[in-house]
Amino acid sequence: MTERIASANHDEKEVARMEKELRYVAAIIKHNGRKILKNYTITPPQFVALQWLFEHGDMTIGDLSNKMFLAFSTTTDLVDRMENNHLVKRVRDNKDRRVVRIQLLAEGERVIEEVIDKRRHYLNSVLSDFDEAEVQQLSQLLSKLHQEMKKDWKED
Repeated sequence: MTERIASANHDEKEVARMEKELRYVAAIIKHNGRKILKNYTITPPQFVALQWLFEHGDMTIGDLSNKMFLAFSTTTDLVDRMENNHLVKRVRDNKDRRVVRIQLLAEGERVIEEVIDKRRHYLNSVLSDFDEAEVQQLSQLLSKLHQEMKKDWKED
């Protein structure tokens, strides 16, 4: 990553402005997401865990801990609460009975789909003053930014 920073020739003030805007956008999205979650029996960290399971399938508590940057014990508590709410269940691996995977249940999937749908509706309403070309351009630029960031991202 340091090589990329050293070789960048972009105006520092413009990059600082973009970083600030992205930070503000992320904070607003997070705040709105938490408002949406108030209508559900899940916490923001549970939402993140359900999202990982929804997008990547069953995983161990260790895998989920690493993806969420949480301690194993914290993730175990999180999974316990989600299991009690019938959002997930622990399942022994067929190939190795010592391995326990966390599986998303239908209720967890329903909650995730509903919350994501509400988040999309929110974004759509925010974009109401954008024309179609601007929406398409923003989408393409965000995808490009994401792809460039993924080059430096290393999942443990």
